[in-house]
Amino acid sequence: MPLKNSTREKIVIIIQARLGSTRLPGKVLKPLAGEKLLLRIYERVTFSKIADEIIIATTNSEKDDVLAEICKNENIKCFRGSEDDLLDRHYKAGIESGADVVVKIPSDCPLIDYRVINKVLKFYLENKEKYDFVSNLHPATYPDGNDVEVIPMNILKIAFNEAGSQMEREHTTPYIWERPERFRIGNSVWEKGFDYSMKYRFTIDYPEDYDFVKTVYDELYFRNHKFSLNDILKLLKKKPEIKKINEKYAGVNWYKEHLDELKTINKDQTKII
Repeated sequence: MPLKNSTREKIVIIIQARLGSTRLPGKVLKPLAGEKLLLRIYERVTFSKIADEIIIATTNSEKDDVLAEICKNENIKCFRGSEDDLLDRHYKAGIESGADVVVKIPSDCPLIDYRVINKVLKFYLENKEKYDFVSNLHPATYPDGNDVEVIPMNILKIAFNEAGSQMEREHTTPYIWERPERFRIGNSVWEKGFDYSMKYRFTIDYPEDYDFVKTVYDELYFRNHKFSLNDILKLLKKKPEIKKINEKYAGVNWYKEHLDELKTINKDQTKII
């Protein structure tokens, strides 16, 4: 039986998306297995049955009108907010949806496994009296691109009201996990005991990332549209040339630009190119 949210809390998954990516503009509209990337990640997230609602949160910018139109046509709930202040966008989307708990998932993770989402949410539900924030990122163990962050709205409200730096506003949650002396930080690790966070890259920032993800979809989607993290790893073991497509970016993440600001992240947790 699939895990259900048996609490009275309303859990809302928010997928943040915009067209204004600096490294790969328009990536959320690129095709994957015959459909737009945005709809593929939405589909992947819907396989998790724990959350009460899924929202795509885009910006108020005119260039993102197309994303709002796609959501309307596909009967997907959409929120529009600040382009650069992701903390503002997530908090206000949570308010509008009546969320008690917000789950943050980036749109550039179209290979995310719903089983990983469920595992992190299960960890939150079983330990919510112990933690103010739960993710699988501090420290990360899953391959990059399986990012799940769970933030109760009362904690998100504190961050919304108090976070001041551009980095804290742009990335939504650093104000929380950078203050372990104030907030109780919970982390869900990969049950296999591996740490592939710097070795495998399942997210999209560069053209090679898209080529990698597209190849994985072409190989796996039409055989099983709910293909798993383990299915991807088996494919890469069988066809190591696929892993090489974007291998040079493995370990590259946004931390590299803020090492002088981050207290809980060190240079071993990012790759600088």
